[in-house]
Amino acid sequence: MQVSVFEVIMVLCFGLAWPFSIVKSYRSRNNAGKSLLFLYTVFVGYVSGVVHKFLYALDAATALYALNGMMVFIDICLYYRNARIARQAVGAESAVV
Repeated sequence: MQVSVFEVIMVLCFGLAWPFSIVKSYRSRNNAGKSLLFLYTVFVGYVSGVVHKFLYALDAATALYALNGMMVFIDICLYYRNARIARQAVGAESAVV
């Protein structure tokens, strides 16, 4: 199966934003501007892309779909971490009052 250069460009372009999102989530320690529904929607899309590639068109783009999916998964994990940090901060503030 021959890989489509246009598909590779598309997946690369989509994937360029995730490292910045991950770093922002990690450093800021908050979920401002994040949507968990959006993250899960994108994650399901990448997982579906990987499954499709394995079933019908295994090529080099498969690795890009998997890499992007992994980055979205990391961002989802950071979302939950940041939510926990926010809950702990609220608990600490109410204990001081």
